[in-house]
Amino acid sequence: MRTVFRINQPENLINTPAPKRGACSYRHPMHYVYILQSQSNADHFYVAITRDLRARLVKHNAGEVAHTSKFAPWAIKTYVAFSDEQKAFQFERYLKSASGRAFAKKRL
Repeated sequence: MRTVFRINQPENLINTPAPKRGACSYRHPMHYVYILQSQSNADHFYVAITRDLRARLVKHNAGEVAHTSKFAPWAIKTYVAFSDEQKAFQFERYLKSASGRAFAKKRL
């Protein structure tokens, strides 16, 4: 299976229309590892994985996620799209480690 590795800036997500039903992304769903930054306290970040990035950001900002409700609103700092679910989970786990946090702080 081929892995797609793309690092995108948040404005690309907002300016890109959602794929139409039957588009490639529905046949081969992408897995997004994303980093959120709190707009109320810029020192707080949140790393997670999802298949629907837009809907997940809405949930974070609506206070529906217990771990992020205290520091809402949130903005997407960056996200990485994977076609391989296992690789996405591995990358998420890495970003949550000490070396992954240092990498994200310096490079992402």
